[in-house]
Amino acid sequence: MHRHHRETYYVVDEGRILEFEKGQAAARVPTATEQQMAFRFSRFGKKKGAPLDEELRAKLAAAMTTVGQEGDDPDSGAPGTPIPAGFTYLGQFVDHDLTLDRTQVGLGDPVPVEDLVQGRSPALDLDSLYGLGPDHSSSARFYEPDGHLKMGTTLGVPFPPDLPPANTDQKGFDLARAGETVGGTRADQRAPLIPDARNDENLAVGQLHLAFIRFHNRVLDRLAERGVPERRAFRMARESVVKHYQWVLRTDFLPRIVDPEIVERVFTRGRRHFEVPGRSRPGDLPTMPVEFSVAAYRLGHSMVRTAYQWNSVFRVGGPGGIATLGLLFRFSGTAGNLTPPDPNNPGDLSDLDDPNAGENLRLPSNWIVDFRRLFDFGEAGRDDLVVPKGEFNLAKRIDTLLVDPLAALPTGTFDGRGRPAPPPIQRNLAFRNLTRAGMVELSTGPQLAEQMRIKPLTADQILKGTGGAELDGLTPTERESLVAHTPLWFYILREAEVNERRPGRLTGVGGTLVAEVFHRAMEGSRTSIVKHPGWRPSLPSHRKGAFTMADLLLFAFEDDADLLNPLG
Repeated sequence: MHRHHRETYYVVDEGRILEFEKGQAAARVPTATEQQMAFRFSRFGKKKGAPLDEELRAKLAAAMTTVGQEGDDPDSGAPGTPIPAGFTYLGQFVDHDLTLDRTQVGLGDPVPVEDLVQGRSPALDLDSLYGLGPDHSSSARFYEPDGHLKMGTTLGVPFPPDLPPANTDQKGFDLARAGETVGGTRADQRAPLIPDARNDENLAVGQLHLAFIRFHNRVLDRLAERGVPERRAFRMARESVVKHYQWVLRTDFLPRIVDPEIVERVFTRGRRHFEVPGRSRPGDLPTMPVEFSVAAYRLGHSMVRTAYQWNSVFRVGGPGGIATLGLLFRFSGTAGNLTPPDPNNPGDLSDLDDPNAGENLRLPSNWIVDFRRLFDFGEAGRDDLVVPKGEFNLAKRIDTLLVDPLAALPTGTFDGRGRPAPPPIQRNLAFRNLTRAGMVELSTGPQLAEQMRIKPLTADQILKGTGGAELDGLTPTERESLVAHTPLWFYILREAEVNERRPGRLTGVGGTLVAEVFHRAMEGSRTSIVKHPGWRPSLPSHRKGAFTMADLLLFAFEDDADLLNPLG
């Protein structure tokens, strides 16, 4: 649950809410309504961890977000096993499907029991895309009358001149938005008409959400062409979309971020640690372990780059220059204002904290993504859709370093826009992650390694790593404290960093926990490839039995290069 600056975790085993607001932690008994509507968290660790003190957390966060770690070279920051940068934001999209969809059910809205389970449980069922479906009052606004998900239209702008796709409105390349008729602030009018507004907190995840909208609509169109009745077609489309999405995660996404051997073991031989079959809760409903939500799956924060070769306009050598991470925040509705910055101070994000700042209510057409720069279509046999190596974006290696823009987040990324400015340290993403862990009494990395009987990192590995955060500024006492009580998030990133066989991939504690939670989330979904192991993809793909993210995008955009890259 989210309430402005407040974040809460309803832990089912403990029957209490762990809550923190503006840096202060508290625990309380939930109300009856909160128990009914709460997202189901659990605690995987058998021991609660001792949090680091604030000074040490601040020092560790500063070491993890050092200025000047990465230049504008697309290949920088990606040693080891390179991952196309689009998977960074696919990971974020998945996170918003897996964890909390805070907007899909309003407190007090009538919800059938079956929808409550499906809509509020931690399952990989794309409720962040579908909400509660077109027939539910709280989700109907996301749909067209025929079951298609709504898409918006971009705003034609004069820059650069003589580029018609940028100079004219482009239908279907922005998220649908609330518009001026809703009243309220400009931020309210820019709000995306999607079940989870977090999928518009930066432009990359926003454009990816739009790609999934197109994917659903294309599947629905295909069924309509076959004469399937409208109401039945929607159910069939959703089932097909969810299963193909789960297949992409199982076969294309997870093996890129986790040791493939761990993924294969979990999906063929089952879970050993988390909600093990035969020992699950009554009703066999999945929960979300706080160790995953607050630590392990925050791995993607280390994959984010400072800047991207975004399209033909915003790239190195392009008329708009390279697209910085700050600009990707700016050209979103949840964290930004869809309006170009002050040309005299383009890096200034302070105006984004004002809910009435910015003129535009729609995405400018010159910011439509070129998906060829984020995903490798050569892997799908489409060499005609491969950009030159120097214009392709790779994710940063998964390690203990975050790019320095993440040390000064816009307040819209944590639901703080229009409120008193927080202290600078509370804008630091690493500090926020480390603080959350302490506030929910998260198990430490060494504690989980012992519990899972996985060989722990040595003190030298924790303190020195391999090309990650440098901790020379810590005192001997602070070093001793960090080794004894290593925050789980830092520990998991350090595991990936020192992974000799697969540099930059999760292994050990982190790899096992992530793979097992994904497996459980698929198993717990109403539509599930784990429950139906004989299922295989039926949509067009580059290889029989395969279906990758590149295949999904090719199908969603009608196998048309001009749709994958409208700006040419």
